[in-house]
Amino acid sequence: MESHHQGARNAGRPMLLEGGLDWKPMGFSPSDMEFQKTKEAAAREIALAFGVPPMLLGIPGDATYANYQEANRAFYRLTVLPMATRVAAAMSEWLSVFTGEAVTLRPDLDQVPALAVERDAQWTRVAAADFLSAGEKRALLGLPAQPDGDPDG
Repeated sequence: MESHHQGARNAGRPMLLEGGLDWKPMGFSPSDMEFQKTKEAAAREIALAFGVPPMLLGIPGDATYANYQEANRAFYRLTVLPMATRVAAAMSEWLSVFTGEAVTLRPDLDQVPALAVERDAQWTRVAAADFLSAGEKRALLGLPAQPDGDPDG
């Protein structure tokens, strides 16, 4: 069988299989590979249009970010948080009109796991700033002020 179907001399000759045997291609033809590249390019363009790093969707060939964690952090910073902020602002405005009082809604960045590294770095920098008072440190971290009688406030 090998002598009848292998080698340059037998290239392009049809192979007749008997007894229920079937032929399976071992790779992609150039046109199939081009189709796959076209699909990946379209998926990449769609992901970018929605602000999603292609790496997070498993689309190969995108090396914008050094690793998955960095891509995830960028996705939250550049896409999710701006969208959440706009939604919270619209809800704040609606609630303010509805209740007749000023209502402010903001996303709680401390609850976003993808931003934990940034949050830890911020806490470390603020804690190491000996020239700031405890009240100034709390303000930088977005924490409420301590009561007036507290010596750390």
